[in-house]
Amino acid sequence: MYIVKKKIGKGEYYYLRKSQRVKGKVKSKSVAYLGKDLKEAEKKAREIESKVDRKVSTDEAKDLIIQKKKKESMGEKTSDEFETGETKEFLSFVREGGLIWGPEPEIYGGMAGFYTYGPLGKLLKNKVENSVRRVFNTFGFRELEGPTVMPDNVWEASGHLKTFKDRIIKCKNCESVFRADKLIEEKFDVAADAFSDKKLLDFIKEKDIKCPSCKGGFEMKIEAQSLMMKTEVAGEEASLRPETATVTYLPYLNFYNYFRKKLPFGVFQIGKAYRNEISPRQSVLRGREFTQAEGQIFVDPEEKNNWEGFEEIKKENLPFWDHKAQEKDYERKEFSVEDALKKGLIKSQAYGWCIYLAYMHFINFGIPKEKIRLRQHHPDEKAFYADDAWDVEIQLNNYGWTEVCGVHDRTDYDLTQHGKASGEKLEAQRENGESFVPHVLEIAFGTDRPTYALIDLFYEKKGEEEGKTVFAIPYHMAPIDVSVFPLMKKPELVKLAKDVQLELERDFIVVYDGSGSIGRRYLRSATAGTPFAVTVDYDSLEGNDVTIRDRDSEKQVRVKVRDLRDVLDKLIKGEVLVDDIGKEVDTRKK
Repeated sequence: MYIVKKKIGKGEYYYLRKSQRVKGKVKSKSVAYLGKDLKEAEKKAREIESKVDRKVSTDEAKDLIIQKKKKESMGEKTSDEFETGETKEFLSFVREGGLIWGPEPEIYGGMAGFYTYGPLGKLLKNKVENSVRRVFNTFGFRELEGPTVMPDNVWEASGHLKTFKDRIIKCKNCESVFRADKLIEEKFDVAADAFSDKKLLDFIKEKDIKCPSCKGGFEMKIEAQSLMMKTEVAGEEASLRPETATVTYLPYLNFYNYFRKKLPFGVFQIGKAYRNEISPRQSVLRGREFTQAEGQIFVDPEEKNNWEGFEEIKKENLPFWDHKAQEKDYERKEFSVEDALKKGLIKSQAYGWCIYLAYMHFINFGIPKEKIRLRQHHPDEKAFYADDAWDVEIQLNNYGWTEVCGVHDRTDYDLTQHGKASGEKLEAQRENGESFVPHVLEIAFGTDRPTYALIDLFYEKKGEEEGKTVFAIPYHMAPIDVSVFPLMKKPELVKLAKDVQLELERDFIVVYDGSGSIGRRYLRSATAGTPFAVTVDYDSLEGNDVTIRDRDSEKQVRVKVRDLRDVLDKLIKGEVLVDDIGKEVDTRKK
């Protein structure tokens, strides 16, 4: 194999090529694109040659090359190819910390948009999903689990087969393909999804936006690509669900009966969904396989402004950013849900309650208030069936303002469409016997983006002179609740530490660590985000007590083993602080 340099326009690009004999003639073919920097190209070439030599047969190598070419033609890049500056350090922390790995399968070169959550990442994602369940259940929702594959007549009725598409644009030089609105939104704080095709092209031209792959220009035309992932079931055309909402509406008659035919009622699903994302990147923020968490409330349209829960939340101030403020480049503004209704920014009490509920999900995750805003959809951005539409956005350190949730008043569109296509009456009855099609209010988000946001916002990289690097995630969302250490590897200390571990595991996620110096173990614990470290020392043998070390303040206090579970529970919930527990231990004696 050998490296060649090609000039395309004003740029220089490196490719890995190899010669092979075909029908008696020696022919040369490209194996992989190596980038624009010669040193990096040489490094990548060595890695590819090593993979081919050690891990794959000739036929497998051909398949790998075909996959790589296909990905390049679609503008796909692995996370490594987009790493720069602090982002590279952050992504290194994400991988090495066992949070997120991929794109998978890494050993075959990776397919963009598919990731593995490592041990720490899965624990964190579990915390996010458990928080979702807790909030939804508190507000009266009940959880469902529906199928992930449906026949295409379902998706035809919902409109997905014809309309669930993204607008794409192609690079003139390398022919990479990108989602046009995201090219703009990744660089500018505008809602490009609301742009017409012409406005997209004009904006890209005016701002001189270049291809992320080769820095070339774009063909000035917009095309559409379906996001549906197709399959076949027993010879019947089918598709993987692109969200959980549709499969939530289909059993409407069953849960209408379950809820004793009384509206309103709410249901939610947490589960996998799939979209043929145009150019997935930014880790799990834009994947092809992701976990949705969507709540649906079925309401009588005549009762939207007679909403029982509105009185409890109407005075709550939320960070609204309406579409007129966006057009004038004004900042978000905090005012009450009640005022938003009076100003006409939201159309009903029930919808205002849904916006508050969506906002509270992210507050309960531990996202700082100043990092959250509620962005109203532009009139030409809303789906044609939506009466009201707002997004929850979070300001990430790596990617700026990012949509993490959508709140929609879907009116009676979904139940009407599926009623017509199925021949079933998906209706409810008022007390006077009048039949009607319920309206659906939707809180739609996934658990991948909040999980990523927690990593992004609470990772603290510090220089040597500033102290250790930590994952300062809110205590209640930490993947691991508590670490347990014996001060030294002495049998009597290890036995008591193991007993403490066993007791705590009844209520908490616990890691036992007896390897290395106590200082290194504290550092490992803090880097994993673990809020408290319990240490068994020689005083513990006599006093039957232990020290609790706080991750953020690094203060230590002594607590009786019999009180440990209760104390840790209160500390993790934020009901008490370490300073409230007892006198600080002088660790210099240890």
